[in-house]
Amino acid sequence: MLQSGVSDAHCFWIPARLSAATGTNRFIREDESGAASGMMHTAWPGATFGDMQAVGRLADRDPGMIVDAGIGLTAAGLIAVAVGGSPRLIGSEAVAGPSWLLPMLPLLLGGPLLLRRRAPLLMWLTIWAAVALLCELAENSLRGLAWTFVLFAAAYALGAHASFRRAVAGLVLTFPVVVVLSDRGELTLLFTHGESGGQTAVASAFLQLLAFWLAGVFVHARGRAVSLAARSAALQRQAEQATAAERARIARELHDIVAHHLSVIVLQAAGARASGKPAGPALEKIENSGRQALAETRRLLGVLRDPEEEIALTPQPGIGELDALADSVRAAGVPVNLVISGDRGELPAAVDVSVYRIVQEALTNVLKHAGPARADVTVGCAEEAVTIEVTDNGTGEPADPAPAPAGGHGLTGMRERAAIFGGELRAGPRPGGGFAVRARLPLGGLS
Repeated sequence: MLQSGVSDAHCFWIPARLSAATGTNRFIREDESGAASGMMHTAWPGATFGDMQAVGRLADRDPGMIVDAGIGLTAAGLIAVAVGGSPRLIGSEAVAGPSWLLPMLPLLLGGPLLLRRRAPLLMWLTIWAAVALLCELAENSLRGLAWTFVLFAAAYALGAHASFRRAVAGLVLTFPVVVVLSDRGELTLLFTHGESGGQTAVASAFLQLLAFWLAGVFVHARGRAVSLAARSAALQRQAEQATAAERARIARELHDIVAHHLSVIVLQAAGARASGKPAGPALEKIENSGRQALAETRRLLGVLRDPEEEIALTPQPGIGELDALADSVRAAGVPVNLVISGDRGELPAAVDVSVYRIVQEALTNVLKHAGPARADVTVGCAEEAVTIEVTDNGTGEPADPAPAPAGGHGLTGMRERAAIFGGELRAGPRPGGGFAVRARLPLGGLS
């Protein structure tokens, strides 16, 4: 939960939600106001040159825009040739229609293809609306390279760039238009051989469009599968890195605990030898073994510690510091009810630290993800195990993106801490709302 995709998603979700709710965006407004100011105060050639530079920069960021522009311009050019040029050169019949509509056809049929990635359903419906309008106002034979290119490119783009539900909806909405025009013999496309209407012409036109639509759907599904696989691999790498980092952190904490006990052994053995009492050789061996073990643990810490990490000079926190932790969370705006039961004086130092860290991580998650909520923390110390329960009644929507107390790597770190003692940790949503973290750390063999 902490330092994971969930928290990052919350960081970006809040401004995105505000922009969607207001219909505005501060950065867009600044860009538009700057563009308007430039048009008012700059001569026409300078404005044109600046616009060309802006288009170039945008194309550099989105190479797909170049492809969309090329397809749109090609379609518009072919339709222009079919309307007012030499249609026989591209295998088309002369286009009939009102004088006010014919000059607009290149824009109505080629322009929507510029939106083939950003609004594929709108692109598809706009093109078919123009085709239906043309055939309604005059009798035409829509065949040849121009019409085939436009409709096949649109069918492919609908399948490749729209969601499957929208792609199916677009196909269903335009099916009646295809049936009517094909049945009247006005829509014959390129690969139709002499049909002049009827069921054969309907089947031929629809199957051609369906083939390109299915090709787009296949490409869309393949690209989505590749994207999901890459995302899964990235999340797996992040999880492995988080696990390795948390294990190294736990090892450093255990080093501090072991080094403390070894230092006490060394000092006690040295003091006993200095007192001159019997058993000097045995104490000397204890002292030497303790010094060697201490040196080895320090060497181990040197391997685990990051080069830029500062050596901690303060003691490791434990259950005794949970009150201060709860106060810091209350100060951040989340009410915390802390209950500690049982004898905590005889806990092994490693368990003591892990209890604190698990509670710290769970409360940090409440601050970052629960939104307006309260938290209940219960720690039970028994002879056989320590149990931890942290629950909240939050909504899952953070009310304040302010940083929470520093912790480890969320659920990954908490599970690692429970696992080193042979314990277990369960975390997930509560049936009545909110989130719960429950851990059990066995004490067998740790006393």
